[in-house]
Amino acid sequence: MKTCKSVMKKAAVLQSDQIIVGGKKSPTTGVAMGELVDIDGSVMEGGGQILRMSVGLSALLGKPIRIHNIRAGRASPGLKAQHLMGLTLVRDLTGGKLDGGEFGSVEISFRPDHLLSGQFSADTKTAGAVCLLAQVAIPCALFAPSKICLNLRGGTNAMMAPQIDEYTEIFLPNISKFGFEFEFEVVRKGFFPKGGGEVNFFLSPVKQLKSITMTDPGVVESIIGWSFAAGTLPVRVAEQMTSAVKKHLAEANIPALRGVPVNIETYKEDPGCAPNSGSGIVLVAKTSTGCIVGGSALGAPRVSAEVTGIKAAEELLEAVECGGCVDKYIQDQMIIFMALAAGSSTLVTGPITLHTETAIHIAEKLTNAKFKIENCPENNRAWMISCDGVGLVNQYL
Repeated sequence: MKTCKSVMKKAAVLQSDQIIVGGKKSPTTGVAMGELVDIDGSVMEGGGQILRMSVGLSALLGKPIRIHNIRAGRASPGLKAQHLMGLTLVRDLTGGKLDGGEFGSVEISFRPDHLLSGQFSADTKTAGAVCLLAQVAIPCALFAPSKICLNLRGGTNAMMAPQIDEYTEIFLPNISKFGFEFEFEVVRKGFFPKGGGEVNFFLSPVKQLKSITMTDPGVVESIIGWSFAAGTLPVRVAEQMTSAVKKHLAEANIPALRGVPVNIETYKEDPGCAPNSGSGIVLVAKTSTGCIVGGSALGAPRVSAEVTGIKAAEELLEAVECGGCVDKYIQDQMIIFMALAAGSSTLVTGPITLHTETAIHIAEKLTNAKFKIENCPENNRAWMISCDGVGLVNQYL
């Protein structure tokens, strides 16, 4: 049975001589001075991703920013609880100054101070995704003076965001290839609408991120997964999701998956680790070249467990068949690290998503890193993203 867990993942750290200097600091307050960099929050993807990337890079580079038209194209524009807590968390990590940080605000300005260390907490007090809080905070933590502990509370398995098992088994292993160590502890899972989940992330800072070369997706060697039911939902729900996944993968008859073992842990969550009701499934495919791609789905009212399982299987099939080294949900998350790393990074991926185009737009605007997207010459199904990173150096180490 899969319950709360703590796992350490390690990656080597590479140093180089590249450096980028952040903005000037006030001699009295330390807060970044100078003209605010103006960012339109409605461009391209136009959602919370622009906030998370912009504020994270502002903190790292010492560049004060103003973001206007926040989520302007959404049905309910402006900051929601999850976005506000992410901004507040980065403010606390830097001791910076945040103006306009109110629920529903469509414009904020942020002036970062120097990065801090220690323990930091953020609680959405809703089912807002803790994984999205981690996304905005982790790049900052990697350039802190010493170790950081992030205590994040809210939804661990929420719609429109990675499930916690996706985050820890796919996202973190992929970004750790840039050269850092992480540890995490899932204290409690939380689902919509009550939330109540809690996760701790422990991160050690690096002197500099190394570049990556991920150009060969290899062949799939194994598929593992986790299928769970919690609260009032019976374990039968998890079993039906698992059966649907295995049946759908077999019927798809994809040459790349023939003979590949599929091992899905199927279980009822311990009430102490998941007191509220919810269900979901996460699938992870690992390849001969160390690539990790996945698929997932959350249970929803009036949606059968079989349909949920098929959705997860379809996502995994799409990730495998696209010919990339990462899946479409990881693709855009690699951009900020490619921009900050020392040297030239290359990533082969499937069709470029709007989230990735948005991430590149923000990264180039704030870091001056240069990206290039072109058809992959060895794989007509895939695209190649190249970046000359700025080689940000941790001034505290």
